[in-house]
Amino acid sequence: MQTFSNMQRSISHKKNIKNIFLYVLIFTLYQSLSSIYLFLPPLFGILFIFFIQALNKQDNISILFISLCLVIFEAEKGYILFSSIIFLLVAYKFILPKIKQSFNCYSCIKFTYILLAYLGFLVTNTLFENIFLIDLPDANYYIVYYIVIEFFIASLL
Repeated sequence: MQTFSNMQRSISHKKNIKNIFLYVLIFTLYQSLSSIYLFLPPLFGILFIFFIQALNKQDNISILFISLCLVIFEAEKGYILFSSIIFLLVAYKFILPKIKQSFNCYSCIKFTYILLAYLGFLVTNTLFENIFLIDLPDANYYIVYYIVIEFFIASLL
């Protein structure tokens, strides 16, 4: 028999959905600006790190809102719907455990995550492009700039 005390919501796990929704709205505006001004990174690597942290904490609300941000990223940049989420889940399951075993320093792991996010997503989109015979956005040299800038942003987090 289940008691009512087990069904109560924990005070330490409260999430203010209004604040999270505000972050998604700000991300949407930022994503629009990053399409206009190419010097603004799309923050895909940062979303990758947040997605990993949410999966580790098993925070379903954060996973939902980060997935929404990833869908906004895909729509704004012209990628296949849910391709980034599929890539991130596959990378989380198969690649990230090997990265954690290989590195001891936390900043090295963050840099590798951001590098993996961009290069792995590029490979994933190339694979989808060949399977579905469609044209997806081409990679350019801005990716190196985005990796460096997002590493600096991630090191501040």
